[in-house]
Amino acid sequence: QVQLVESGGGLVQPGGSLRLSCAASGGTFSRFAMGWFRQAPGKEREFVAGISSTGLTKDYADSVKGRFTISRDNAKNTVYLQMNSLKPEDTAVYYCAGKTTGWGLSSANEYNYWGQGTQVTVSS
Repeated sequence: QVQLVESGGGLVQPGGSLRLSCAASGGTFSRFAMGWFRQAPGKEREFVAGISSTGLTKDYADSVKGRFTISRDNAKNTVYLQMNSLKPEDTAVYYCAGKTTGWGLSSANEYNYWGQGTQVTVSS
């Protein structure tokens, strides 16, 4: 059974940075495309960033382009989300997800495995 565990969330001031990590176990991590999604109170879950199994292809939501960077270390079975220049509207629960099928990276419906989420709060 594949398990995904996020860490690195917290409270940060506007303009600050955080790095989220997602550690995978129970599967062949190098075969998974990985994604980060977020859900703010009262809003639907939305795509943030995705990375292919090899790391060669990345995709970002327009709202985070130029501020967030997704990366992965297949030797450590971990995917990261570096978040810079954080804004109050980035406040949400952030989820990592993994999938083994499909070509795209941004559709939540294609992801088979989900973590429990980590809270990110951007506030002064």
